[in-house]
Amino acid sequence: MIGNSYLQSLCDYPEEDTSINQLLELLKAKDKKFIDSLTEEVDINLCNEKEIEYLTKVSALIDYNFQLHNIDVPKWLRNEKLAFNKPYFYSKRISDFEKIHLMYSNPAPFRQRNAYYDLTSISRI
Repeated sequence: MIGNSYLQSLCDYPEEDTSINQLLELLKAKDKKFIDSLTEEVDINLCNEKEIEYLTKVSALIDYNFQLHNIDVPKWLRNEKLAFNKPYFYSKRISDFEKIHLMYSNPAPFRQRNAYYDLTSISRI
């Protein structure tokens, strides 16, 4: 169990794309309750595999957003367990060339987790 009610409800949402979209909206709006909730420690050891995978995907987005807006990044977001062994590409319809480009052009929060996003598609944050 994630322990953060915002992240848990997003993780449990049946459609991952919509969940990620909602997360990006919360980040864009700089929702104070949401941002404050992220400062509370999340115990990764209490999470199941699905939750860890989801947290890995969103921790990259949250870390990136916090850095852009000069918000202190909570320590739990950089837990070493929140990283993929193999590169994960959020966009499923990209060529091998585009994948390589993302691996070299994505900022550190994404490379650190081996989770790659097309930055133009997340430009709302």
